[in-house]
Amino acid sequence: LFGGIRELYPCDRIGLAFIEDDGRRIVAHRSKANYQPILLKQGYAEDLAGSSLRRVLDSNCARVIYDLPRYLADHPRSGSTRILVKEGVRSSLTCPLTVKDRAIGVIFLSSRETRAYTPYHVQLWMALAERLSQAVEKTCLIEQLTADNQAYTEVLAFVSHELKNPIASMITDARVLADGYLGPLEARQTRKLERLISKGSYLLDLIGEYLDLARMEGGNLALHPIAAGFVAEVVEPSLELVLGQIQAKGMTLERHLPPDLPPVQCDPGLLRIVLANLLGNAVKYGREGGALRLTVDSMPAGLKVAVWNEGPGFNAEDRPKLFRKFSRLQSPELKAQKGTGVGLYTAWRIVHLHGGRMDAASQAGAWAEFSFEVPQPLPEV
Repeated sequence: LFGGIRELYPCDRIGLAFIEDDGRRIVAHRSKANYQPILLKQGYAEDLAGSSLRRVLDSNCARVIYDLPRYLADHPRSGSTRILVKEGVRSSLTCPLTVKDRAIGVIFLSSRETRAYTPYHVQLWMALAERLSQAVEKTCLIEQLTADNQAYTEVLAFVSHELKNPIASMITDARVLADGYLGPLEARQTRKLERLISKGSYLLDLIGEYLDLARMEGGNLALHPIAAGFVAEVVEPSLELVLGQIQAKGMTLERHLPPDLPPVQCDPGLLRIVLANLLGNAVKYGREGGALRLTVDSMPAGLKVAVWNEGPGFNAEDRPKLFRKFSRLQSPELKAQKGTGVGLYTAWRIVHLHGGRMDAASQAGAWAEFSFEVPQPLPEV
């Protein structure tokens, strides 16, 4: 932008500022000059109420200041003018940015020569204003969305991490009490502690899902593949996490595992997250006393893992909503269970990181099956 502007205008410095806080303030976002140092930097803000900039924005007309030091003498309270004069700026052209009759900000063109700008430059700006304003707004929105997403990821990771250890400690203390290590308890007290442990474990699982999501959104979810013993390093640890829940619901577990499965090229830590999520969902949404089946198949093109359960399943029209961040199906049976829609999305991302694919099938009111495939060998990234 700086180079293009200099072809049309005398310009030693260009500044870009946007209106924020519901039109109450103008905030500097970008500046570029052919000199150093730049003293009026990103983040500098001034209130618009009663300012000359407010009048420029309301009139939607460019403003020329032919002699900035003289202007400062007449307007000694203008902090931005004082800084620009200190930089060596001697004249300026203030150009409002307007999109569909809505003021979004200003571009400041500055020169180290007095009387650098003329009415011709104002007319030229008015001819370019709408199109340039749209281009600048789009660029700013993209940058703002990127910054907001980064901030959201950082807060997500921080909050999740700060909650994880205290809740884990509370669960441990409750288990110590419930198991009678600090003395015998009445049945009523034990039930209360078991309920506390159950709710704490749910929160801990939730935090784990958000931490995984934060790692992905922050670009920190890297694939570290090894030749893994899939049953020992992925299947058994994942089952260990849900066996207690399976027993509590009186479900029957069927395992269909190949006896001579060769080493699988994968990141076992990440695939444990995937399989634990699918198994956990199968238990959560499975029918009391129903069946749960885990199948691992070695195929010529790779490995397929499927988790099937008896339960409410889902309707065919809901299938496109699966594997999307924060997406939950709206049938009464599924809404009755707590969830965020994060875990399945995380699993989908991890499988795709392996170059694989996830799938889901169901007969509504009877069963559901979620599966994933990992190609062998893994594709080159």
